[in-house]
Parts: sequence; structure tokens; C-alpha cells
Amino acid sequence: MEFQDDDLEIFAAEGATPLPATDIQGHVEHDGARIWYAAYGEGQPVILLHGGLGNSGNWGHQVPALVEAGYRAVIIDSRGHGRSTRDQRPYRYELMASDVLAVMDRLDIGKAAVVGWSDGACTGLILARTQPVRIAGVLFFACNMDPSGTKEFVPTPVIDRCFSRHVKDYAALSATPDQFDAFVEAVGLMQRTQPNYSAADLAEIAVPVTIVQSEHDEFIKRDHAEHLARNIPEAELILLTGVSHFAPLQRPAQFNGAMLTFLAKIAV
Repeated sequence: MEFQDDDLEIFAAEGATPLPATDIQGHVEHDGARIWYAAYGEGQPVILLHGGLGNSGNWGHQVPALVEAGYRAVIIDSRGHGRSTRDQRPYRYELMASDVLAVMDRLDIGKAAVVGWSDGACTGLILARTQPVRIAGVLFFACNMDPSGTKEFVPTPVIDRCFSRHVKDYAALSATPDQFDAFVEAVGLMQRTQPNYSAADLAEIAVPVTIVQSEHDEFIKRDHAEHLARNIPEAELILLTGVSHFAPLQRPAQFNGAMLTFLAKIAV
């Protein structure tokens, strides 16, 4: 029977499915921060970029699927998230994109595919536009590329459960466990004001992109996902049914199917 956690009750109570063990992990010092990373398996590299307020542990269902399919899975805790630190500068997706390149350099990865979720998707698409030599393609899940793409925030039990897990994980992993409120405020400011990609900016993206939108996404408008797919050259749009902004946790088999289909179409 396939794992399912539509209400995130398991995630809230127990956390994400644990990541496999690996000897390839550590920090890279980059531009005022220590960025944590880990790598698993062999083969074409796939970088997994998590969502805002979360951490790389949220990819516990995806890393084993990638390794089993013959890929090298690389996870990164975004600047200020999880085990990574930050300085006092405001959050910027472009800065987090530069952190990804620093990890790629540390691991001697010349080119990789990116699977981005929420804020991680923003970072991935910025990399696609600015670093096409390094990025083989981007799966862009549950995110906007200008502030008009977001819905008005409406609290739900699912969101509350996810947030409660973020609180616990931050306290357990962060080098500044007492600064969660400031962390949330700083990330929220970035999310409300960035990115600001125009249709012309999107048209400059020259790597394969698949836009993945969930049927019940709490934060992102479906017509915004359609806007991205129309304006990014040759982009594909995939709709995941029955899930929301948290599909990789809710129904991982469904999300993993879309992810592996995307990866099979691109070559690093």
C-alpha cells in the first residue's frame, strides 16, 4: 500500500521519513553563511531544493526514489534553514541560488537537474535563467515568479500541522534555535516581495522546465502556473490531483512519478 499523509498528521507528529545514511555531507562556507549539503547515490546529479521554513529532511521520500532510479541525489539546506546559517542581510532568492552553485563546486558537479519545491522552485528557476550552462532542467513545483501568483493566505489545519513541524525542526537543527520568529519574518518578507519575473524574463529561460501544480495548492494560483507554462519556452504543465502544496509529503508516489518522468526527458 502506498504511503499517504494527506492531512500531514504523520508529518506533524513524527517528522518526515528519515533520510538514508551517507558519508558525503558537510558545510561549505559561502558569502557570509555555512551551507549544509549531503549527497546520495551515483549517476546524473539531481539537486533537491526544499520550501521556505523547511529543510532538506522533507525530501525523505524523494531521495531513495532517485537513488533507486540511478540518480545522484543532492540535498541542500537553504541559507538560514535547517543546518545552514545566514548573515544579517535580507533573504534573496538570487543569493540562495549562488549558494547552490557553491555546493555544486564543492561536489565537483558541472551540471545538474534541479527539483524545486516552493521557495526552492524560485531558486531553481533563477538558476535556470542565469546559469543555463550549469542547470540541465528544472522541475518547478508549487511556486510563483511574481507576487501576483499567490493566493490570499487562509489558515488550515494542514498548514498549521506543517508549521508546527517546522517549529520543532528549526529548534532541533538550527545554529540559532531561539530565533525562529525572526526567521519567519525574514523569509515572509522575501516571499511577499520576490521574485518579480516578467513574461520577458520567463521567455529567456532556455533549459527544459516542467511546471507542477497541485489541485488543492493553498498558496499558488493555478492560473499563475498556467502563465508560467505559457511564457517559458516549451515548458510542460502537470497537475497533481488530490494533493496540495505539500504533495511530496502527502502522496510521494504521485509526486515521484512526475519527478522521474521529468528527469527521464533531460540529459545532464
